[in-house]
Amino acid sequence: MTNPQAILSLVTLGVADLKRSAAFYETLGFRRKAKGSDGVAFFQSGACALSLFPADELAKDATIASPDVPGNFRGVSLAWNCKSEADVDAAITRAKAAGAVVLKPPQKVFWGGYSGYFSDPDGHLWEVAYNPHFPLDDAGRLTLPD
Repeated sequence: MTNPQAILSLVTLGVADLKRSAAFYETLGFRRKAKGSDGVAFFQSGACALSLFPADELAKDATIASPDVPGNFRGVSLAWNCKSEADVDAAITRAKAAGAVVLKPPQKVFWGGYSGYFSDPDGHLWEVAYNPHFPLDDAGRLTLPD
């Protein structure tokens, strides 16, 4: 019996309009890969890949009931960590220009960092943050302290 290492390698978001959502994420600067894949969009995103899949098809694939109404909070947020407060501001500005709804403008936060929130066209919640306690390596990967 093997004991595979637990590694988050792919995050799939259920979306209402695949073409619209793919364009949104490309505008944010995510690099689309595996473009020959039909009915799904894949993006290289550092050590973890991001995929977009029609929400109804994702529900069918997981054999669960229809997905929640887009825009309802699902109890999950994705994070985009940046190297500086200025990078956070730039990322939120880029997201807004791409069609995101800015839910919380970037600001200093209680834990000593700087962050803001936006939602994508399907209501998926994103935090954009600079965290001086969790530095990013040269490849942009988050480095958690011991």
